[in-house]
Amino acid sequence: MSIELSSEAPRCHRADAREPGGYQAALGDSRAHLLLTDPPYCLLTRRRKGGDERDPRAHKKIDRNPIVRFETVKDYRVFTEAWMTRAVSWLTPEARLVIWTNLLGKEPITTVARQLGYPHLLGEYVWGKRTTDKNANEQLLRVYEVALVFSRTPLPPLGPAEAPAVWAVVGGYDDDAEAQQWGNHPHHKPFSVLEPLVRTYSRPGETILDPFAGSGSTPSAALRLERRAACMEIEPEWAERVTHRLREGAGRSRESPGP
Repeated sequence: MSIELSSEAPRCHRADAREPGGYQAALGDSRAHLLLTDPPYCLLTRRRKGGDERDPRAHKKIDRNPIVRFETVKDYRVFTEAWMTRAVSWLTPEARLVIWTNLLGKEPITTVARQLGYPHLLGEYVWGKRTTDKNANEQLLRVYEVALVFSRTPLPPLGPAEAPAVWAVVGGYDDDAEAQQWGNHPHHKPFSVLEPLVRTYSRPGETILDPFAGSGSTPSAALRLERRAACMEIEPEWAERVTHRLREGAGRSRESPGP
């Protein structure tokens, strides 16, 4: 039988990750054991030669709301410092940071993490996106995303019988068939991509903090693996969707039969 994590119905709080209110609402007097989040990527504003902003490109997921764009990498660094400073103050001392990003976001996120006392970049967890299925022995994975994993201390050496951390996974955007069900958020992550991160850097009963819930993939995976989910989302529509998703998932968990 699945363990009961909370007497309260799970909820995604509508809040700005740069402000203290959402963390207080999501965590109360507790602290999170893992920060696992998917903040806006360092996407720069697309402008014409004259300076006018380009129109969003039709049928491009990267231009679909609620995508956020920044004028410069410096602006993105300021944004990163604002939200990450808040977030790490709600973590336990041994908590790890796992932050999804793109190429331009690596340097700002790494710089801020080190400033906040997380000098060790343990590695980059790579998601190789499978976009097509072909009947062949080889498949080209042209699109990928990475999650940077930070720690206050280096990893201890592995013993001969210990399993190594997982650093790569291959999967499609909607392998779990939940993206469309929950709104086709442009940053949806399937459970198969998130599962190794949740299992490696947290334990059942611990709390996972996600200040950028998006479609709710991370908090949903946390609850599915018997962790506590503390999450927030700045967009009211998405915060409501995530709350509905978490409560539906919690209901299924309570109804599941024991071994």
